[in-house]
Amino acid sequence: MFSTYYLILGTGIWPNSALVSVCPQSSKRIVQGWKGGIFSVIFWLMTSEQVRETFLNFFAKRDHLIIPQASLVPEYDPTLLFTNSGMAPLKPYFLGIKPPPSERLVDIQPCLRTEDLDNIGDSNHHTFFEMMGSWSIGGYGKREAVEFAWQLLTDKAEGFGFDPEQLYATVFAGNEYLPADDETVEYWTSAGLPKERVLRRPAGENLWVSGPTGPCGPCTEVLYDRGLQFACGPDCGPTCGCGRFYEIWNAGVFMQYNRTGENQYEKLPFLSVDTGAGLDRITAILQNTASNYETDLFFPIIQTIETIAEKTYGQDPSLTKAFRIIADHVRAMTFIAAEGIVPSNVERGYVLRKLIRRSLERAEELEIHGHFLGQLAEKVIERYGDIYPPLRSAKTSIIEVLMEEEKVFAQTLERGRRELEKMGADIDAFKLFDTFGLPLSFTLSEARKRGRTVNTEKFEQQMSQQQDRARSAARKESYEPEKIKTAHTGAHLLNAALRRILGVSVHQAGQKISPSRLRHDFTFDRKLTPEELKQVEELVNEQIKKDLPVKAEATTFAKAVRSGAEAMFEEKYQKVDAVTLYSIGDFSRELCGGPHAASSGQLLKFRVDKEEAVGRGIRRIYATVEG
Repeated sequence: MFSTYYLILGTGIWPNSALVSVCPQSSKRIVQGWKGGIFSVIFWLMTSEQVRETFLNFFAKRDHLIIPQASLVPEYDPTLLFTNSGMAPLKPYFLGIKPPPSERLVDIQPCLRTEDLDNIGDSNHHTFFEMMGSWSIGGYGKREAVEFAWQLLTDKAEGFGFDPEQLYATVFAGNEYLPADDETVEYWTSAGLPKERVLRRPAGENLWVSGPTGPCGPCTEVLYDRGLQFACGPDCGPTCGCGRFYEIWNAGVFMQYNRTGENQYEKLPFLSVDTGAGLDRITAILQNTASNYETDLFFPIIQTIETIAEKTYGQDPSLTKAFRIIADHVRAMTFIAAEGIVPSNVERGYVLRKLIRRSLERAEELEIHGHFLGQLAEKVIERYGDIYPPLRSAKTSIIEVLMEEEKVFAQTLERGRRELEKMGADIDAFKLFDTFGLPLSFTLSEARKRGRTVNTEKFEQQMSQQQDRARSAARKESYEPEKIKTAHTGAHLLNAALRRILGVSVHQAGQKISPSRLRHDFTFDRKLTPEELKQVEELVNEQIKKDLPVKAEATTFAKAVRSGAEAMFEEKYQKVDAVTLYSIGDFSRELCGGPHAASSGQLLKFRVDKEEAVGRGIRRIYATVEG
């Protein structure tokens, strides 16, 4: 049996040229062909797939239920554009809205954040990332969480086998409102971490809060010392942000308080634990790479960029950031497009458009000409398709979306050039950006070619004002648990009604649930007639009047399918031990992870507001649920 491994060569790792298929049973292998040289394999390194398996297996052996990954697009939280943490899909469990399938849970959740865009290109920040998470919902407390973390990190048989001498932990130092977390200090030292490497931190660093009110508590994080070669100077220490000390795991957010107001806390009836470890960072340490971008998670993508650009990654340090940004963004945009999102000027579509255009801007630095995003997306799908099968299913549409946006952006640049010429000496960079989609970097470049200047300070002020307006609009939607429950139940009724009226070939293709409105995407190849829409609406309201009970049943995927249950994202359900089957009387049976009403009668009334096309073979219904 042959597998792909990274090889340690001399003093460093060279994944660009030394990635080779070798027999893992052999302890040493001569590798020929690396720029004509001959090198010996010193030892094997853990692959990212093995990192995933190690994490899940470790917690599964400790009675944690492996749960399916949630969609990158939150199904029932309108306050988020994308799932931004492992904890986000589990909010109903922690708020008591929905009972968890087990007190102990574990998963690896795809996440996306855009607040760190300016940091993308350094060694460890990413737009898309995978969060390895474990949770206890009243099942165990701080001692077990710390012991699990220490075992997983240091154990060579079951865990990652990190050198204990390179590990540090941080804990909450306490303040005038909450006590110091002395318990966790004691548990770390009992586990084997010297007290001098358990560091106390203020509330801003080691007190986790979910918002102005709600569950909160101290947290403990694990740092890994990457060595003196990464130090910024002789005084470099764990508090330094230079990159020597990697934060690799929030080993425990201990939700033991309820925040009732500003500096007001009360103890919760039981303690819950939320942990999160970044797959990219842990893989980088285990593969002994200088950054996350040289791991097997990223380097196949970077190698493809090398081929397209006809340049070598790392050869010209000034171009390293361009390589990294393109690799990071194409991974993120591939996963976004797989959710059925298309580039636009609003919400999720705007994020996708922004990532595409930032990548195209960086491609100029690498002198890449012509369309290339489709080729890179293929590499991402090849790299991640086994882990996330929906990528393979959506491959054609992903590539079409990215290639079309490349064409659109080329047209945008040409139109922008013409508008810039019309402006004369007084170039309005914000107008070019806001009206014509011209990036500031492009405007600055074109202005320099013409010997003109741009008022960048004015541009930043106008951008800030626009962002404030966007944030204000986003705050209008709130997380209202009871309304979310009824809207989510309404979506189940709508899906079942569509299948009864239009045929069983109809399946859910996407969904967004908010307190004020639900959006339901489904497979169908034509516009619905007014009569059909009326039938759907009336059928849903009939079920509401019947006040059908909503029941949840823990079962296996195979049993659920045999019973006739609907299952969106089949691939993710097939990989877990248990699923939750929701039935609404005899009318609806679906696998789901969202919160639900106790009965259909809690919905009061259902109304179809709009029906439209969103893609080839995909229709969308907007509806309102009163309840």
